[in-house]
Order: sequence, then structure tokens, then C-alpha cells
Amino acid sequence: MERKTKLSAEEGKQEVVITRDFELPLELLFKAYEEPEIVEQWMGTKVMKLENRAHGGWRFQTSDPQGNVVFSANGVYHEFVPNKKITRTFEMENTPFPVQLEYLEFEGLTDQSSRLVMKIVFKSVEDRDQMLKLPFAQGINMAHNKLQEVVNKLK
Repeated sequence: MERKTKLSAEEGKQEVVITRDFELPLELLFKAYEEPEIVEQWMGTKVMKLENRAHGGWRFQTSDPQGNVVFSANGVYHEFVPNKKITRTFEMENTPFPVQLEYLEFEGLTDQSSRLVMKIVFKSVEDRDQMLKLPFAQGINMAHNKLQEVVNKLK
């Protein structure tokens, strides 16, 4: 099955560009990034903090059935413009990966479709290439598929 989320990583650059078109109105796509209850459903993680404003923080945490934390990430919003863009840092805790800078841009295509373009800037080309060795593309595609599924129920 073809991945609907497209990933572009130019050789020698320290960035990744991720593009996904959704069969969702722009407002609903953006809501999937600003409403904690929706984020938890499509990301499969617990939202510990989600301060949707410039200089606000965010933190997500995933635990196994025994309550052990298996994933946690955090960051700070630098820009938060509803239905347009989010600029934030992204740090996976307890990993060797340094903080990343993420630019998320939201665009309405039609009344019922929209596009998300994410540009992720890594500290180095080596850090980016190391991340790409993980099932990163598959994971973000699965998350976006789940986002589409969860938000379809809100239509």
C-alpha cells in the first residue's frame, strides 16, 4: 500500500520535509494538533502539557501496560497561529538525539481537504540520517492515517 505521507530528505542537508494531504477541512486538521483529547487518540500517547501559544510548552508521555514510561517528548512553541502554522522544538527524552526544530504549515486545499507540510531541522546531517534509519517514515505515515481516522469521526 502506498504511503500517503511523503517524506523528502535531500542528500547532505540536515532537514526532512514531510507532506500529507488530508480529506479534512483545514480547521479540523489544525484541531488535531491543538486539542489534547484528539492528540492523545491519534498519537496513542498521554498529553501531559499542551500550551497552545508562543513560548508555551508541551509534553507527551507513553507508558506500557505496567505503567513504565517507554517514550516521552517535550518542547516549546515559538509560533502558534491557528489554522496556519506551528513552530516548535521537539526533544525525545532519554535518547541520544538532540533537540529538533519543527515548522508545521497548514493549508486549506478545498472546503473538505487540507495539507500539512512539516519541515524538521536536525542539529546535523548525521543526526538526521540516524533518525531516518529508524522506522520514522512508516511511523509518521501510521500516525497520520490514525489522525485522518480519528478526526473523520468529528466531521
